[in-house]
Amino acid sequence: MSDCCESGACGTINVHQNVQTMTTKAYLKPVIGLLFLLGGIGLDFFDVALFTPKVALVYFGIIYLVVGKEVLLKAKELLLKGNIYNEFTLMSVATLGAFGIGSYAEGVAVMLFYIIGELFQENALNRAKQSIQALLSIQVEAVGVVATDGSIIVKHPRDVALETTIRVKAGEKVALDGILTSATATLNTAALTGESKPDTKYTGETIYAGSVNLERPIELKVTATYNDTKLSKILHLVQEAVGKKAKTELLISRLAKVYTPIVFWLAIALVVLPFPVLGAEYVFADWFERALIFLVISCPCALVISIPLGYFGGIGAASHHGILFKGSNYLDVITQVDTVVMDKTGTLTQGVFEVQDVVVNSGFDKETLLSLVSALEAHSSHPVAKAIAAYAPGNLPTVDVEEIAGHGMKGTVEGATLLVGNAKLLDRFHIAYDASHTADDKTIIYIALNDRYAGYIAIADTLKDDAADAISALHKLPNIQNIMMLSGDKQEVVDAIATTLGIDNAMGELLPEEKFRIVEQLKAEGKTVAFVGDGINDAPVITLSDVGIAMGGLGSDAAIETADVVIQTDQPSKIATAIAIGEATKKVIWQNISLAFGVKIAVLIAGAFGMATMWEAVIADVGVAMIAIMNSARIGKMQFS
Repeated sequence: MSDCCESGACGTINVHQNVQTMTTKAYLKPVIGLLFLLGGIGLDFFDVALFTPKVALVYFGIIYLVVGKEVLLKAKELLLKGNIYNEFTLMSVATLGAFGIGSYAEGVAVMLFYIIGELFQENALNRAKQSIQALLSIQVEAVGVVATDGSIIVKHPRDVALETTIRVKAGEKVALDGILTSATATLNTAALTGESKPDTKYTGETIYAGSVNLERPIELKVTATYNDTKLSKILHLVQEAVGKKAKTELLISRLAKVYTPIVFWLAIALVVLPFPVLGAEYVFADWFERALIFLVISCPCALVISIPLGYFGGIGAASHHGILFKGSNYLDVITQVDTVVMDKTGTLTQGVFEVQDVVVNSGFDKETLLSLVSALEAHSSHPVAKAIAAYAPGNLPTVDVEEIAGHGMKGTVEGATLLVGNAKLLDRFHIAYDASHTADDKTIIYIALNDRYAGYIAIADTLKDDAADAISALHKLPNIQNIMMLSGDKQEVVDAIATTLGIDNAMGELLPEEKFRIVEQLKAEGKTVAFVGDGINDAPVITLSDVGIAMGGLGSDAAIETADVVIQTDQPSKIATAIAIGEATKKVIWQNISLAFGVKIAVLIAGAFGMATMWEAVIADVGVAMIAIMNSARIGKMQFS
């Protein structure tokens, strides 16, 4: 098991196994030790003649050494390194001290229940990791490559080059991202999106690694190498997430670093200070026993392990819903969000545009103009550009192509200077145009050829199925005070969508830097901002916000890389789910902290005043650990809408 307290208050014992190797063998020694302990207690209780104090010492001493060998050796190792204040030294001092005052059974019990408690903690932690580790087994280790003669050559995916054609049998996982060359494919994308319903793809559509082919064999043309697939990037982010700690975790680790030496010195004070006060009435054995009880109950390991366990549970629960938190710290921060700011295209809308109308001014040929525009737009990955390029495919030679963020495209096509974009683009180049073309539900793309206004293309996007539910769910969250939409689209389109969805504030015709300044101003006003986007132009704002959220299915790599939270399903309704998971995780963790400190302080005080026995200290310590572990495990079983 990894150190349960990085500060040195807790550590690791060799008997702990990881999630792959931990078996019943790990429990064999503690179980046998428990049986012999109960046997010894029985012999002592029935006052068996042969079970003299010396025999009892040897009997319990053997059990103690067998059970506690690793703890004693670890304590010795740390002491030689100058590390006095750690869990192993604490356990060793307490149990050896119990033997020193003749409480042999209690000494064995403390060590035994400590070992058993650690094993149960490790087992619970492993279960919390399972949903995360299950992701690591999604990657395929073999793929069928279609050779030039039509035969299939089996290779490891990392050895497959771009543009290679691969075949995926029915029931197999897709090994690499690729474009479907078969007519259709039915896939289970639950591993990537969290949605188990079948997803149908058609020729030319992208299929991602990790999807499962449900029906007939299909063929793909590879578009990403093994390390660059969306799945590989998700797995990399998951592994990073496990290593990032929340402020609560770090606080407890720092607290334990101070807490443990304080407990040691208080235990010593409990033995020494009563002597000058009580004088002749002072009984060393009584006060020494109280100090040992004090040490046993003070062990912070249950507290420290239950907190990361809670965060593991939160990250695991989120992954089941197609949400990736890149670190447990973001589970904390997302609960503080009071302002949610969203991009429009690809976040609240499908991001799949279709050309609705093409209007060309007199003096220009429609077909020729569309060919020029399509050739220029083919150089952009923006959804609008893709829609136009798909509407009138063409491959005319283009030079001096420039994508002007928040404006559109500029370039030279067959010797003609072409501008394609929004009104701001034409304003920038001082080209007069007819501004009367408006449609509340459509986006107008203006065209200028050789510094003359040539016409426009009207395109439309549709809202995502759950967009209205997403805004409604956010409004119901008590902490959310303001929901905003920022878009580069014209204000009429933005206003229409905001009214339909019930968004509080909506601003259109914004450049990326203007979105940045708006979020910057919100933060300056003391707001805790979550920004949700999917495009490469959203990356700066995602980075600036307190919690950057990216749509991971259709979103750009830049947005996904800079985000703190990735919604793999592309569903905006998952934003509220992510906040709910953060709230549930926070609640469970603070329940654990309150329980652990409450019980420990109560028993510490009781022990100091002689009102608690060694047995009660052991039961309280193990009991707190078990309750905290079970409470943390609840997160993974909670239902989130």
